[in-house]
Amino acid sequence: MAASDNGAVRSLILPGEGVTAAERYLARLCKRSFLSLWSYPAVFRDQGRPDGKGDGKEVCDLLVVFENNVIIFSDKDCEFRGTGDLEIEWYRWYKRAILESAKQVFGAERWIKRFPNRLFLDRQCRVPFPIALPNPDRTKFHRVVVAHNGARRCREALGGSGSLMMDTSVVGNVHSRFPFTIGQIDPDKGYVHVFDDTTLDLVMNTLDTITDFTAYLTKKEQFLTGDKVVWAAGEEELLAIYLTKLNQAGEHDFVIKGNYDRLSFYEGIWDKFIGSPERRAQVERNQISYFWDKLIETFAFHAMTGTQYFSSGQPFKEQEPVFRLMAREPRTRRRMLAVSIHEVLKRSVTSGSAWDTRVIAPSRPGNPHYVFLAARQAPCVSYDEYREVRLQLLSDYCYITKFRWPEATDIIGFATESGVSQKRSEDLIYLNAENWDADAETHAKETQQRLGLLNQAKPSFGREHEYPVDYTGRERETTISRNSKSQVSARASDGVESEPAERIAEKDVIA
Repeated sequence: MAASDNGAVRSLILPGEGVTAAERYLARLCKRSFLSLWSYPAVFRDQGRPDGKGDGKEVCDLLVVFENNVIIFSDKDCEFRGTGDLEIEWYRWYKRAILESAKQVFGAERWIKRFPNRLFLDRQCRVPFPIALPNPDRTKFHRVVVAHNGARRCREALGGSGSLMMDTSVVGNVHSRFPFTIGQIDPDKGYVHVFDDTTLDLVMNTLDTITDFTAYLTKKEQFLTGDKVVWAAGEEELLAIYLTKLNQAGEHDFVIKGNYDRLSFYEGIWDKFIGSPERRAQVERNQISYFWDKLIETFAFHAMTGTQYFSSGQPFKEQEPVFRLMAREPRTRRRMLAVSIHEVLKRSVTSGSAWDTRVIAPSRPGNPHYVFLAARQAPCVSYDEYREVRLQLLSDYCYITKFRWPEATDIIGFATESGVSQKRSEDLIYLNAENWDADAETHAKETQQRLGLLNQAKPSFGREHEYPVDYTGRERETTISRNSKSQVSARASDGVESEPAERIAEKDVIA
C-alpha cells in the first residue's frame, strides 16, 4: 500500500463533521485523538424506515470503534437558566444536559449490541458503518456524556476551573440535591463519564491516543465503582492522580497507599502537575510524536478514498488492521517511533549507501515489529521505477525481518525518500506472518543471501521515558544504539518507561 496525491477521489467513506457547533467541535477533538478512521459523528440506525424509505434515526452524536473498545458520545448544549434558586436551576439543567444524554447513550448501547450490522454514516442509511463491530461478549463500552454551559455557571457560583465535582455517593435522583456534582447516574445500566466545557478539552488533549484515553476511562470506572467513596473537586484532579501513579504492571492507575473507606481529592493537584518540570518536558518532547499520527491519517485517507499510488487490491476492511496496529501505539511510544524514523532520515543523508534502514522490536508481546527505510533515487532511474524498487526492497526487508526474528508475527514496513524534506512519498507494507510456512522461510533466506540484508543486525535495547526529566528538571538518561553499516543496521527497542512524579500529588489526597 502507498499514499499518493494522484487520482480522483472515489468510493468515499469519510466521516461527517457533526450538525451543531458543539458537535463539530467534539468531532474535531475526536479526530485529533482517535484519528479519522475510527471516529464517526452522527451515526444512524435504519429503525422506522418502512419499505426502506425515509430517514433513519440518530444512534448517538459520535461513535468511536477501535478493536474491542466502543465509545459512545452524547453531546448536549443546553442553557443553564437563571431562576434565583440554584438547586432548581441545577436540576433542570442536569435533566436536559446530562440525564437525557445518558438515556441516549444507554439506548445506543442496546442497539449496537442487538444490531451491530445496522449502523450507517448517512441519514438515508445508504452508507454502512465501515468498521466491523467487535463481538458483544468482548466489547468494552465507554459511555460518555458531554454537557455544555455548566462550567460557566459553576465558576460563577463556586469559582475555580468550573469543572463539575465528583462524588460516588451521589446516585440517581439524589443529584437534584447536589448542584454541580456528578456521581453515578444509573448504576444498573453502567457507569457514565460526564465531561463539561472545562474537562472535555483537558482530558482529550492530555490523553490524545485511543489507547491512552480508553485506559484512563477503564481505570477511572473501576476506581469510582469500587468499594470506596470517592470525592474530587473536578475531573482534572483525578486525572493528575492517574498520571502520577503506576500499578504493579507498570500501567497508570489510581494507586492510593493505605486502606480507607473514603478518598477526597482537593483542588490544586492538576495545577501542580501541569506546572511540574516533568509535565512541561513531556509536552515539549511529545511534539515529534504527531508525525506518527499524520502518517496514519495519510495512509488511511488514501485507503478510504481509493487514491493509493500502489494498492494491494484488498477491500478497505482488510486494510484497516494495519492502520489499527499503528494507532494502537500510545503517545510515548509514538514519540520513540517518530524519533527513530527521523534518525533514519537524517542518517541517510550522509550514509555512503543508497538506503538506510532500522528494525524496531515491539515493547510488549503481540505488538508489531517495524521496518523503517529511507532510500535515494538514482539519477538514471525514473521516479516510477524508483518507487517500484523501493517498495520491493521494503518487502524484502519485512520478509527477512521475520527470518531473523522468528517470534515476529506482525511486521509493518515504512519507506520514504532520504533526507528531511517536507515533500515526500511514503510506502506502507504489512506482513502477517502468523501462517509463515516453509516456502516463505526459503524465500526469505534466499533473499537475504542474495542481497546481504540484515546479516549483521543485532537487536539493541533502548528506552523512552514518559517524563523526560525528573522533578529538578534534570534530563533522564535515554539509551541510544548506533550501527556502523547503514544498509544492514537495525535497532530494537524493548520498551517505554513511565516514571511518574508521585511527589506532585501525595499531600493533596485526604483519605
